[in-house]
Amino acid sequence: MSDARNNFGKESVTRKSKKLPVRLDLTALVSISFLLIMFFMLSSYMSRPQAMDLGMPSNNSICSDHPPRIYCGDTRDITLLLGKNNKIIYYYGLLTIPLEGPKKLTYDKNSLRKELLNKNKAILKRYDNNPGKGLIVLIKPSKESTYENLIDVLDEMEIVNVKTYAIVDLTLEEKILLQNLK
Repeated sequence: MSDARNNFGKESVTRKSKKLPVRLDLTALVSISFLLIMFFMLSSYMSRPQAMDLGMPSNNSICSDHPPRIYCGDTRDITLLLGKNNKIIYYYGLLTIPLEGPKKLTYDKNSLRKELLNKNKAILKRYDNNPGKGLIVLIKPSKESTYENLIDVLDEMEIVNVKTYAIVDLTLEEKILLQNLK
């Protein structure tokens, strides 16, 4: 039999409701999206690594005895030779005619930092506190020195507020000096 009913001309008591189209309110979704975008942009900005600017000289413009020679103020030059076993050899001026040194230093604040602070103050005082005429530090790591030692010296440059410093290669005479001073 058929399921069709005969209502004999009577209308049903319940009316059939009209199907309205589904309407989504996206306002909350849009505002949450913007908040998430702003959060991720801010967090990516805050998580950037902190880096120190380091200008490296080209191979033909370092202060050395090999041509082409660029003059470095020998009354403002300090050279730090980084050797193995956390050893630092320091001299003030040129290696052939040093004004002071060579002597051994350590990485603690009473040795390297104190020496750099004293020299920086003396040189700035000599040049009427002109920051452009401050201390020049030549950092020369050897093949036996560690990366940690180089970073420690660079940190000391920042702490002592040395404006001019460079990482350069060792000369033959400096390699001999590092081997002889043990």
